[in-house]
Amino acid sequence: MPWSVAPLRLGRSWVLAPDAATLTARWEQLVQAGSEAEREALFHPTKGRTLHSAVAQLPGHPAPTTRLALESGRCPEPVRVLHGAFDQQWLIPDHRLIDTARPELWRVADGQQQIFAVEQARIQQSPGPPLVFSALLPDGHAPAGRPGRIRPLFRRPGGLDPNLAPGLREHLADRLGLPVAPGDILAWTAVAARHSPAGRDVPLTADPGLWAEGVALGHHTLQLHTRTGNPRLPGGKRPYVRAVIPDAPAGLGYDPEEEALHLGTGRIAPVPAAVWEFHAGGTRVLETWFERRAASRSWPRTWTSELLELITVLALLAETRPQRRRIIRRLAEGPRIDAAGLRAAGVLPVPEGARQPASVLDHREEGPGGQFALL
Repeated sequence: MPWSVAPLRLGRSWVLAPDAATLTARWEQLVQAGSEAEREALFHPTKGRTLHSAVAQLPGHPAPTTRLALESGRCPEPVRVLHGAFDQQWLIPDHRLIDTARPELWRVADGQQQIFAVEQARIQQSPGPPLVFSALLPDGHAPAGRPGRIRPLFRRPGGLDPNLAPGLREHLADRLGLPVAPGDILAWTAVAARHSPAGRDVPLTADPGLWAEGVALGHHTLQLHTRTGNPRLPGGKRPYVRAVIPDAPAGLGYDPEEEALHLGTGRIAPVPAAVWEFHAGGTRVLETWFERRAASRSWPRTWTSELLELITVLALLAETRPQRRRIIRRLAEGPRIDAAGLRAAGVLPVPEGARQPASVLDHREEGPGGQFALL
C-alpha cells in the first residue's frame, strides 16, 4: 500500500467529542460570542488557523468558506470518525477549524468500499496490533508514542484504483493459482502484519492453502474492526448491563473473578479478561475510551450501547488470536514470496507515482470565499 498520509492535526480539541450534541453547543457558543476577542478565546487560534484564515471546503462537506470572524450560521453537520484505535467519535467537518485536515483522505472516504489501515505506535513491553482498520475517516491519533501513517485501500472513491504496488495482485494470483482481489490483500495484511525493527512489514506466503485460510480470517478481522456484519457473541458470553450506569460514573474498574466491568456503581458483565487487557497504541483500549468520556456531566444511553459493542468487538478479536498465531507459525515455516521475487517480477521498486494521491479531474470543490477550484 505505497500511498500513505500523515495523521490529522486538529489544532484544538473542542472540534471533536464523543457525542454530536456537544459539538453543536460548542459551535453555537462560538458564533454567539459578543466580540471578536471573546470568539478568539473560545476558538484557540494557532499558527495553522485563526478566525481570519481563508481555506477551501473539506471534500464532500459543504461548510461555508467565509472567515470565522464573520460566521453566524448553523454548525456543519458533525460526522463520525475513528479517534485513535477503536474509539468512534464525532468531528465538525469544517476546514476552518482544523489545522491540518488532510483533504486527500476526505476525497477518498466514501463510507462504502473504502477501508483505511492505520499504523499503530510500537511501545516497548506493551502488546497491541501493528494496524487497526476503519471504514470511517481515521484521525490517526496516538495516545502514547509516535503516530503512524494512514493507508487507504483505494486511491479513488467507489472502490477504484487500489492502493497497491502495481503488478502485485497479478503476481500473487500467478504464484498462488487463485484470484486475488484488493480486499484479499488487505485481509491478509490484517493477519500477517507485524512490527519489525524497520517499522512494519507483511510477509507473503506462497502456500495457496495458507493464503486462503489467512484471507478468510482477515476478512473476519476487518469486519470486526469496521463494525460491519452485526458482530455478536453467543448468548452465554454476551455482555449486559447488570447495574445501571450513573450519569457521572466515578471511575472505571475490572473484577476478574466476576468478569465484570465497573463504571462507578454501574456494572457490565460478562467481560472477558482479554477484553480488559486489550491494548492498542500503547494504552488499554477500555480505559482510554472511558477517560475521553469521564469528564461529561451526563452519560447518554448511546454511550452504553457503544461500550457494549466495543466490548463485543474486542472479545471477538481476542478469540482470533490462537488462529492468527497458528497462521504466523506456518508462514514462518513454509514457502514465502520474498522481496527478491517481487523485484524479479517487476513489482519492486514501487514507482514514485504510486506513492502519491490520485488526481481528481471530475470533482469541483469550493475554495476560499466561495470560489471553485478544479483538482
